[in-house]
Amino acid sequence: MPEINLLDCYPHSRRPIVARGKVKLAGRGRLSVPPSDFATTEDLLMQHALLRTARRFGREYFDGDRLYGYGGYHYHPKYWTATARRLHEYYQLPTGASVLDVGCAKGFLLYDLKRQYSDLTVAGVDISSYACSHGHPEVRSCLRVADAVALPYPDRSFDLVVSINTVSNPPLEDCKRAIREIMRVSRRHAFITVHAWRTEQQRANLLKWNLTALTYMHVDAWKELFRELGYQGDYYWSFVE
Repeated sequence: MPEINLLDCYPHSRRPIVARGKVKLAGRGRLSVPPSDFATTEDLLMQHALLRTARRFGREYFDGDRLYGYGGYHYHPKYWTATARRLHEYYQLPTGASVLDVGCAKGFLLYDLKRQYSDLTVAGVDISSYACSHGHPEVRSCLRVADAVALPYPDRSFDLVVSINTVSNPPLEDCKRAIREIMRVSRRHAFITVHAWRTEQQRANLLKWNLTALTYMHVDAWKELFRELGYQGDYYWSFVE
């Protein structure tokens, strides 16, 4: 169960962390629950109405304003091409191997895998019907609307199961279920990334930037959770820096 960054080829753009944090702290009327005298800054950051919109994973999250999510989630080969190659080479996927992306969004990683390795069988699931219906046309038929806590596949269906920043979106118990589901449907390899921090600055940035994760914790706490679940796959962290 190694900690390994298999997304080290993925380009990262500058994030307007401070701007989003200010919006999330903008005041009364913008919160999803009424503020109280006992509300902490973290409470306000995590209960803003902005998060309710983002967590619907609809058009606003993928193709709306940047404050709600991606600010336009479109395919560009610079994002997933090298990462697809990295995954294929690291796991030494054989001819005819099968790959599942849990939380596949519009299927761009799957498209770049299939484009470079046409022998692969690829599949993706996402909770967003919007993302699946607006998926890359070359892999749209491979995408299914489904929840990570109940994957619609038999045991040991895939040679590799990948999940990027998805299993940490639901509350803790459902996060555990999602990891168990990944373990169940994988017959060989699994790689997940989760929302985490090592430093207090990373934690502060995550609270300002995060729109979707309901389970987020220090890397050591995540490692303890993996041990509790008996997760034997690979993992890395989604830091906000």
